[in-house]
Amino acid sequence: MFHATMRSAIDDARTLAQLDSLSRTIWQAHAAETVTDAEAQGLAEALHTRRAAIREAVVPVGIPLGRVTLFPPKRLQRAPERSVAIERRRQLACSGPMPPALASRFTTGQLAVLRVVGDEMARHGACGLCIDAIAARAGVCRRLAQAAIRLAEGDGLLTIQERRHQGRKSDPNVLRIISREWLQWLRRGGRSAAPALLGSIGCKTMHPTDKGDPQRQVVDTEPKKGCRGAAVDFGRSDPVRILAGGRTGRAMR
Repeated sequence: MFHATMRSAIDDARTLAQLDSLSRTIWQAHAAETVTDAEAQGLAEALHTRRAAIREAVVPVGIPLGRVTLFPPKRLQRAPERSVAIERRRQLACSGPMPPALASRFTTGQLAVLRVVGDEMARHGACGLCIDAIAARAGVCRRLAQAAIRLAEGDGLLTIQERRHQGRKSDPNVLRIISREWLQWLRRGGRSAAPALLGSIGCKTMHPTDKGDPQRQVVDTEPKKGCRGAAVDFGRSDPVRILAGGRTGRAMR
């Protein structure tokens, strides 16, 4: 009677929790010698078969079969023409993205990636582009772009700030150049130097000279002399100066 009842309950179970409860009941009955060893073994095999069937029928909510993420798959990034990508990366690598002592550590594709990072650093003070955008501008694949950035980080040339978000898509990493030699190279290059970068290096701000009223400009009629001739000669009379506007007057000492 107990064996038939448990068999029917196993066939009607719809969740794994129900099967776990039936398993405990069966083995408790076996301990109380309500069922024989053969009957308990048969019920255990029925539980195993039913548990496998329920697990196969379970479909993850919101996640397609065969994938472990909710985000759409990444598209394979390829240049329309390989020759165009090769020419782009060579031009960027040969444009002098960093000092020769530092550039000798990287390949042509890696130098193209670091050129893109340096330009963004010069314009905005940091590089916030996603890795796909950096790779597309440099004419390389995203794997090579990641390797170049990690290599530069390992050499102490830049830092990587990760911006992860729990349960949603993370923001692109922020790259900042910390190498003083590289920053000075960008400042002197002039191709992509930005005020934000120039201000951080310590350049002085130049202001135009305030000449005042143009009608009061003084023009010296005496010819310019050398350093020795510029000494004050108290024995001579005061030089005559002509004011703008045709008036004359004595220069004050």
